Amino acid sequence: MTSKENYSHKRSVIFVAFFLNCVAPCANLWEQCGGIGWNGPKTCCSPYVCQYNNDWYSQCLTGSAQSATTVSTGTLTTVNQGCSAQWAQCGGIGWNGPKTCCSPYVCQYNNDWYSQCLTGSAQSATTASAQSATTASTPSTNDGRQSGVTTRYWDCCKASCGWPGKASVTSPVKTCGQNGTTSVDSNTQSGCNGGSAYMCVDQQPWSISSTLSYGFAAAHIAGQGEANWCCACYSLIFTSGPVVNKELIVQVTNTGGDLGNNHFDLQMPGGGVGLFDGCSRQFPGSYSWGQTYGGVSQRSDCANLPTAIQAGCYWRFDWFMNADNPTISFKQVPCPSELIAKTQCSRL
Repeated sequence: MTSKENYSHKRSVIFVAFFLNCVAPCANLWEQCGGIGWNGPKTCCSPYVCQYNNDWYSQCLTGSAQSATTVSTGTLTTVNQGCSAQWAQCGGIGWNGPKTCCSPYVCQYNNDWYSQCLTGSAQSATTASAQSATTASTPSTNDGRQSGVTTRYWDCCKASCGWPGKASVTSPVKTCGQNGTTSVDSNTQSGCNGGSAYMCVDQQPWSISSTLSYGFAAAHIAGQGEANWCCACYSLIFTSGPVVNKELIVQVTNTGGDLGNNHFDLQMPGGGVGLFDGCSRQFPGSYSWGQTYGGVSQRSDCANLPTAIQAGCYWRFDWFMNADNPTISFKQVPCPSELIAKTQCSRL
């Protein structure tokens, strides 16, 4: 290469690098676009707009741009909050964001931790405030709730509540063969212990609305045992991180000797295969499961999991906002039929 050609080549490389640095990427629908510590895209791809959810999380949604300006100074973010868009939060215990909704939406009381902008008639602000005030001082015991912690996992092993005789239930938790869909006998040994029984692929979380999801979990509850919690359902309201005030209703299908008191280990694909790692046996091939504990680290990693369980992995980064072991306020609730349909297990 001559010196003239070399100069031309260098100039082209510099131009391309300059161009790539100047074209800022945009975030797609449902993806994060702001929040404390967020270093990714801060604008949304057209026609989506960046909607403030809380100080940790803003998300690309459909609708009109929210009239709020965000100024970041290091790790501190201060928000000049305007109105909240449809589906966004507008009130609740500890809520410091906008308390009015952008027209034509109105702020509807959901529970003491969460009010949301929806269509319909506005609820009396006095009533909502009074309801919140009555229990604001003791949220951990409100309505029979207790404080708890969460972690995440997806080890593909047969669930503990899938064995007969664990609790008074209609039948043990449904267990599947290697394909993840065909039911096997409840006495079949776990694939994590040399057998052929694995977690069914449809026992992964999914969203019902922007503030409610259903899913499954392993659990250990203080003063109880598997006879109490196998196939029981619990309402988990998150009390920390980007999902604060969102609710996840889980059916308990499993337990673990490494779980502490009031500890829910949430089942989500790509959440970490743990010590036993049945996933490498259930899904042989060149899949990337991430860290043993914690799993994959970013949304794009979900594409490297088996197709049948990718949806639950994307749920973690979309609805669950990649929250890292958030704390909860929980209580036992009746099981939604949608959860029972997937496990075929209901308490008697």
